[in-house]
Amino acid sequence: TFIARHPRKDVLLDMPVRIIGNPGSGKTMLASLVEFRLIEKILRDQSTDGNRALVAALTECNLCEALQPKVAGVRLPMETEYRDFWELPYEPAVKTKLVFSLIQARAMLGLIRNLTASRKRALENIRFVPRESAEAQLEQIGGVDSRAILERAKEVERAIYSIGASLIPPDLSEIPPEARDPYQPFEAIRAIEIDWNGALVELRPLVVLDDVHTLHPDQFATLFRAMARREVAIARWMMMRMDALSPSKVFQSVGDDLPGLKIERDYIDIVMQDKSDRASDRRLFRKMAADMADRYFSLVDELRIRGYVKFRELLSTEAPTLPGGKLDELRRVLDRDQRNMGIAPKRRAAIERLVGSYLKGATAPRSRGSQEDLRLGMIRVLMHRYAVRIARETPLLAEVDDSEPRMALKADAGVAEAARSHLHEKYGRPFHYGLDDVCDASDENAELFLHFAGALVERMQTRALQGNDPALTPSQQQSALQQKAEEMIEAWSFPFSRQVRSLTVRMAEECRSASQQPNAHLGAGANAIGIPENEMQQLLRSDEEIVLVLKFAIAYGAIVAQRNYGQGSKTWCLLELSGPVCLRHGLTLKRGGFLERDVARLRAAIEAG
Repeated sequence: TFIARHPRKDVLLDMPVRIIGNPGSGKTMLASLVEFRLIEKILRDQSTDGNRALVAALTECNLCEALQPKVAGVRLPMETEYRDFWELPYEPAVKTKLVFSLIQARAMLGLIRNLTASRKRALENIRFVPRESAEAQLEQIGGVDSRAILERAKEVERAIYSIGASLIPPDLSEIPPEARDPYQPFEAIRAIEIDWNGALVELRPLVVLDDVHTLHPDQFATLFRAMARREVAIARWMMMRMDALSPSKVFQSVGDDLPGLKIERDYIDIVMQDKSDRASDRRLFRKMAADMADRYFSLVDELRIRGYVKFRELLSTEAPTLPGGKLDELRRVLDRDQRNMGIAPKRRAAIERLVGSYLKGATAPRSRGSQEDLRLGMIRVLMHRYAVRIARETPLLAEVDDSEPRMALKADAGVAEAARSHLHEKYGRPFHYGLDDVCDASDENAELFLHFAGALVERMQTRALQGNDPALTPSQQQSALQQKAEEMIEAWSFPFSRQVRSLTVRMAEECRSASQQPNAHLGAGANAIGIPENEMQQLLRSDEEIVLVLKFAIAYGAIVAQRNYGQGSKTWCLLELSGPVCLRHGLTLKRGGFLERDVARLRAAIEAG
């Protein structure tokens, strides 16, 4: 998804790469997967479908080939003591050198641990291949002998760690020579040779710095420049959260947020919430999420021993028709609307035929079966649309004429979604249910999906233990998902979370009000506001606090920014409410419906919170 499909996949081991994602998007999972010890286990055990699938993915990402590794990766978690070095009373250049040397020493130690994790491979059977013209650097790291390299790395790590861990930092003159002397294995080493099934294999070293956003921003900037030097021969990936970026970068503006370095020339960014092909990403995530859910499902003993192996099969998508009393009330509303709008019986009959034809041909599970309430809801939407169009086109004749509107009425998925929304709002008919909705509400975020799936599985378990059918009705699914969404939103504790929570409530209220208009002029409904693109560009160039509020709202998955969205001869920046917010407020998960707003109104909404 993130590596194999990247347009510059072939250079991702040659240039520094920032892999950027929201919390829970899978950064640490990806970083762990590319470690050599895990790749070796996967390659040597092809007895399971899961491992075979992983090998296919790793091969597609150029990390292995023909059941043979191509990369020796190591993950270094950065949430430990690295940031403490930035508080030391030294010049920035000194602090950067200490941290960079510590990272290099731990990378060498980690690589050796990974390569010797297999009992069949001794330290002496590992050979480090130097870069051409790297004689000076080779001497600093202990030469090419693997044991000498190991001992030198231990010395450097021990010396630098003692500085950071000291109660009182030593004077510069008292820093141990092991920490003060040059140490640059990243520039000296080009490859690593090992024995693989009796043949000599050359591996490309890959160092993955996980959670680099925990570093001080200035510390990260200087460290990244050191990692981006052209002399660095090993591959280096940095996993980071979106909130470590500048607001403009979070908003996917064109340009760089690292002065002196140019994106695509000096480094590459992979954004795990890339919005370039959202429809395709949503389809792909649905497929991946279904597989994750089934694997998760197989671990639930209470369900597995009863023969349930597919998560989707216990999520009913047949929404119940409204009870008789509410159905009669809906019919009375339709008859009243018809009289009030002066719609002739012949016109209503034509609208009923349109709706009947759509429902007969619809293939989605939500449209199958006897759904009289949905049929009536769609008829009501189209009657109101007809009245609005006729009133707009021939206002003097609207009450007595049965003219054909210039824009023909059409019963489609948008009208059906609007009818479902209206029925949910007015009569409590379930709106969010089924595996596809669980996937779409997760915003292509694996951790979000597992939270929602877990809430549903808990209810399935409870029903199974009580001797009931564990399958959940749409109403039960809606209740579980909405409750989980509320818990997630109430648990927000990131910077400006109070303002973000208030902003999303105001946006949701306005979207819900607009979506409940009887003629459903926004189709499936709204779940976003649109700010003119030129106004958003001006705002991002300012230093207003609301820019930071929006940045953290995006970085922590409260809203999603879609730039340069063209509609109505204008270009917009869409601020879409995230899946959990849509679940909480009963908004559609379909994309594209938005309310036209401006920066002044957005500013007022944020300041009011």
